[in-house]
Amino acid sequence: MSSQPPPAPEPPALSLTERRKAATQLDIARAAAELFTAYGPDGTTAEDIARRAGVALRTFYRYFRNKQDAVGPLLAAGGDRWRALLAATEPGTAVPEALEKAVEAALSVPDEHAAEGLEQTRALLRAAVDDPALRAVWYRVHQESEERLIPVVARLAGPAADSLEARLAAAAATDAIRVALETWAETDAATRGPGSPAELAVRCLRQLMGGMRPLLAPGKN
Repeated sequence: MSSQPPPAPEPPALSLTERRKAATQLDIARAAAELFTAYGPDGTTAEDIARRAGVALRTFYRYFRNKQDAVGPLLAAGGDRWRALLAATEPGTAVPEALEKAVEAALSVPDEHAAEGLEQTRALLRAAVDDPALRAVWYRVHQESEERLIPVVARLAGPAADSLEARLAAAAATDAIRVALETWAETDAATRGPGSPAELAVRCLRQLMGGMRPLLAPGKN
């Protein structure tokens, strides 16, 4: 019997209603991020965000509790992307190597659109320094991302790996990205090269995982 883990299950297809809901939430999130970047959270109201997104105020509150909560889907999109990259990793790849490649790829900026997305994240993180509610959204997004990452790491590590180690690896990878982005946001470093989010995240990941016993790759003893 093969010791290779089964391929990661495909996520269930979203219904048309669910896709529309997700699209509306992302439109609202982008509107909120644009306004926060231009005017700051204190200078932005839920009404402003709804107007910019082209939705009724009641629609805004159907999806979000407050104006800071509205940026959650935008901040979570990066985590969704890098988990997908990790899930697509070839079985048998060592977990530290797989994590590093996925983190680096997720934070790379192949085009100006990606660079603009990172700059928007930087603006939100700077705004969050003086806004506890916005910081809470940032931390919540990373906590949820870490929880979703655990089964992906466990699948890569294989059945012989310790579940605690898989959880620690997921926490290390998530915190590497969080700390890297927060550190980068405090500077004026570019989105590419030295001091960029990708470079900082790889450094953070190597430091955080340096003291851990390597997780077993599938099929390894």
